[in-house]
Amino acid sequence: MNECFELYFECSGNLWRRHRFVKRWRGDTIAAMTPSEPAETRTEARPTQTATLAEIAREAGVSAPTVSKVLNGRADVAPTTRTRVEELLRAHGYRRRRAEATRSPLIDLVFHELESAWAMEVIRGVENVARDAGLSVVLSESAGRLTPGRTWADQVAARRPHGVVLVLSGLDESQRALLTSRSIPFVVMDPAGDPGADVPSIGATNWQGGLAATRHLVELGHRRIGAISGPPQMMCSRARIDGYRAALETAGLPVDQRLIKTGDFHHELGYRLGRELLDRPDRPTAVFAGNDLQALGFYEAARELGLRIPEDVSVVGFDDLPVARWVGPPLTTVRQPLTEMAEAAARLVLELGRAPSAETPTATRVELATSLVVRTSTGAPPARQ
Repeated sequence: MNECFELYFECSGNLWRRHRFVKRWRGDTIAAMTPSEPAETRTEARPTQTATLAEIAREAGVSAPTVSKVLNGRADVAPTTRTRVEELLRAHGYRRRRAEATRSPLIDLVFHELESAWAMEVIRGVENVARDAGLSVVLSESAGRLTPGRTWADQVAARRPHGVVLVLSGLDESQRALLTSRSIPFVVMDPAGDPGADVPSIGATNWQGGLAATRHLVELGHRRIGAISGPPQMMCSRARIDGYRAALETAGLPVDQRLIKTGDFHHELGYRLGRELLDRPDRPTAVFAGNDLQALGFYEAARELGLRIPEDVSVVGFDDLPVARWVGPPLTTVRQPLTEMAEAAARLVLELGRAPSAETPTATRVELATSLVVRTSTGAPPARQ
């Protein structure tokens, strides 16, 4: 069984209509779209490279066509042979010339989870850029892992897309070397951890967003402000909660660890942690949720306890998903420009693909600004405070 699933769809027409009719394509369907394997002369290294394919083949004890199969991600190579050839390609710093590498008209978009409106905003942004460039999009999910499995990397090498955009994900050293040797550029959007100094990435001002959300509650008069963070292993989650702490400390308010709950960016845990906060005899009068889905879970917890928002408890989310405007009351939240972030990531990966093959583009790190959107889920604390 593959370690991730993939979806393919054309970038034209209405997004919702496409989303409804997207089908899960088998690997052989994607493979059928891939251009036939380039002739051996098209994958030969430049004379300035440390080794040619023929030299690598001799060192590996295989034929030059076998090395070419490894480069093109063909499946008909023994695993031990593939590993040996890959190690030699990395050791010699082999990189296929971009001008010679035949590419499929695709952008690979990789999620660690693909199940919410958050993901749809990202897909929309990548689609916008892909459509303008005459490309289509392949979606992959790594089943909650922050690094895709090796099967995925081989499939990408076989497809030879114009580039790869990874969302809240990263690549291990062997995967990066594999894509680099095929001249397949990649960009990380909203990286979960430190992507590395040489990895291009697009993010948002998460710390500033957490600061703005909490400062808004302080300015309304709240003094006991709880928080439901996201997963601690994600940089964006840590930055948001650090902004929350900074706002309290700047206002001279204590940071009560009992009021900080560690969530997972999902509705269900937002509900359960919301119940824990609201069941306390000294419950907070306001809560900063690490994302909108957890804020909506908190809404459910408050309703079950007969509490009114914002009369009894105020709530601030993070992301500004479309649903934030539709719930009752409309949710005050920090707008993270997800569509614009995805567009920037897709544009950057295409720019990297156009860079001269002899040059290694300088890594680019971009952070787009967040902004507080005030609606009616926040107000002054109840008189009991």
